[in-house]
Amino acid sequence: MQKKLAIREIDDLIEIIKNRFDKNQQRHTGIEWKKIASRLSQSPKLWSLNEMEKTGGEPDVTDFDKSTGEYVFCDCSAESPKGRRSLCYDNSALQSRKEFKPANSATNMADEMGIEILNEEQYFNLQKLTTLDTKTSSWILTPIEVRKAGGAIFGDRRYGRVFIYHNGAESYYAARGFRGLLKI
Repeated sequence: MQKKLAIREIDDLIEIIKNRFDKNQQRHTGIEWKKIASRLSQSPKLWSLNEMEKTGGEPDVTDFDKSTGEYVFCDCSAESPKGRRSLCYDNSALQSRKEFKPANSATNMADEMGIEILNEEQYFNLQKLTTLDTKTSSWILTPIEVRKAGGAIFGDRRYGRVFIYHNGAESYYAARGFRGLLKI
């Protein structure tokens, strides 16, 4: 699979990201578009950012990591990205299903896209910036001890607050996907 974008695709993606950046200033207070644009134009990670966009994630800048000098892009779609739903948690869970297997797992798809699944802290921080997952839910990077016991965690927002729940890692639902993060 080719992991490079054509010049036209790059231009289109940067325009989409800029428009979203301009419309959602509350997500990135104090961050200047000029610096992001410069970083994006030189980044080998544009293919991954485009995959976030293509699968319905609506990525936007949500932070600047001072320790690495990277801008943090997260999926900011109101609901869990449509192109990343009906997935069990990881490959082990996918392989354990005897019938009615989903097409993929969240961790496999994130790896294929070159992005990270949000952890609990990142999910809570993203929910502070904007209201997400009021009708859907999103798998969250699961602690090893929970995964070893056969479970996985996911989050959503109901009743005006954010909840973290658990499920069997092999489960999958039409309304559950995952949110990703990419540092550029």
